Amino acid sequence: MPSTFFGLTIASSGLNAAQVALNTTANNISNVQTPGYTRQQANRVAGDAIRTYTKYGSMGTGVTTVSIKQVRNQYYDAKYWFNEPYVGLYETRLDYLKQIENYFLDDGESSKGFNHILNTLFNSVDTLKNEAGDPNVRQQFIADAQKLATYFNGVSAGLSQIQNNANEEIKSTVQNINAIAEKIALLNKQINVIEVQGGYANELRDQRALLVDELSKIVPIEVEETLVQNTNNPDNPLGGTYYTVKIGGQRLVDTYDYYTLECVARENKVSQSDIEGLYDIKWAQTGNTFNAGGSHMSGTLKALFDIRDGNNNENFKGLIADTDGTTITVTHASITSVATMSMPEEGELTINGRKYRYSGFDYETDADGKVTSYTFKMVDALSADEMARAKGGTVAIGTSIDSMGIPYYMAQMNEYLRSFCSMFNDILKKGEDLNGKATDYYAFFTGKDPISGEEYVFNGMQKDDATGITSSGSAVDDYYKMTAANICVSSICIKDPNLLGATAKKVDSSGVDTYDLMESLALLKKDTVFFRGGTAIGFLQCMIADLSIDTQESQIFYENYTNVANTIENQRMSISGVDEDEEALDLIKFQNAYNLSSKMISIMTEIYDRLILETGV
Repeated sequence: MPSTFFGLTIASSGLNAAQVALNTTANNISNVQTPGYTRQQANRVAGDAIRTYTKYGSMGTGVTTVSIKQVRNQYYDAKYWFNEPYVGLYETRLDYLKQIENYFLDDGESSKGFNHILNTLFNSVDTLKNEAGDPNVRQQFIADAQKLATYFNGVSAGLSQIQNNANEEIKSTVQNINAIAEKIALLNKQINVIEVQGGYANELRDQRALLVDELSKIVPIEVEETLVQNTNNPDNPLGGTYYTVKIGGQRLVDTYDYYTLECVARENKVSQSDIEGLYDIKWAQTGNTFNAGGSHMSGTLKALFDIRDGNNNENFKGLIADTDGTTITVTHASITSVATMSMPEEGELTINGRKYRYSGFDYETDADGKVTSYTFKMVDALSADEMARAKGGTVAIGTSIDSMGIPYYMAQMNEYLRSFCSMFNDILKKGEDLNGKATDYYAFFTGKDPISGEEYVFNGMQKDDATGITSSGSAVDDYYKMTAANICVSSICIKDPNLLGATAKKVDSSGVDTYDLMESLALLKKDTVFFRGGTAIGFLQCMIADLSIDTQESQIFYENYTNVANTIENQRMSISGVDEDEEALDLIKFQNAYNLSSKMISIMTEIYDRLILETGV
């Protein structure tokens, strides 16, 4: 039978259990505002019964506290981690789109707005029509043209800065991912050290979960935790766990080991207007590419790539018609006009999944100005096997990214300027300066070579009058060279306004005009369709329309996913969060249990006093 004093033992177990529960409740209350803290709970079981060798056979031994564990639901964690990358994606995208939008905003009255600048330029065209011989009028016309060029220079510089900011944020985000991975691996080791010895590392698990929450907003993650099994006794786990974290389907943390990403600056541009030194991401241990901007990705990192590299699926693509190893001829290309060319002068072709560097390209256009073929000059000659595999295959420069990022808006500006300026220049090249000299030896709207600083003349294209075929290339002085970043007004006109070709040529001494230059220029504003089915004045509407669609979409999705995140977080916190009212009730409940156990000890003490002092012979 049990000891005479066994009742005191039972009462003390209740006292201890109530004390542990009260301490746990106190810990919960003190951490009610601690970020990432998970409510803890003291888990109790009835003590093992003992044999009494009496009629009733066995007797309970009180209560035992077996663990103090977090109250957490892995189902809601998984739902939260699945939704959070979309919150990060649309939040970051929305922030950058608003920055881009700032460069195209125009209230119609600001002297710095596109519409005001373009209207002022064409007002000068009207004035020049009647006063072509006035040097002051000529000077004003040139100054207004310079404002248009300066506007595009400024927008280009601003967008380039946004691209640079996104590029630097990609680097800092990668560093943050690496830091999180290292911390998770370290916490895994600390957690296992504690739990292998029979404890439960609640606070360390909270820190790890908080890191995973942060990581899930950056990239899509998969988390798996499995018990370390005892091979000699599978029913008795060793207490430790394997904890793995994958990002984009690739392992980042493997219990105590972690893998790091690194940013590697590109050797070649992907788009003509890209800034130098854009980063690609690779795994530091293997050198394999981590495609953070892929269509299967989401999260903050994906948004940064979308803004930095987004080309609206308008990168160069085509079929390889022929190759002699040193050159590759491409037909059926996705880019069929000089105005829309966005590929860099030197870069990389992707053929059959492999990259090949090219040093330049030539192209031919038909009588309608449509590009029919490209010939790329390879830096390293293809082998016979590579040539055989390449023929008839597909080729691309860069990747198709279904997002309107910086490269897309740069390409749109370049397309507009090349179309507008080529027509503008062609008209003025038909005129004469005040000295009666033809002005076809320079281009009014031109650009500057980034290396030599020389201005382009745009007369490098060679046309075969018999066939109508025009040939040119990336090294030739044609409108492919003009971009929003380098557009300017010819220094010839700036230095001497008298050299502006604003006077029409005469057919004879009577002074009859063969055509009216200024009338032709005036038609470019509203009567000539050349950019996305619109006229010169419609450029800004196209840009605002693109931005509005993207911004509104991002705003809607951001709000939707944020609402979903709040709902999941509320569900998660209803289980794992600290509720002050609930903890207050627990305080009273455990206080009563403590008082009752104390009362039991007091009663048992009186019984033992009577038994020892007043009973006996």
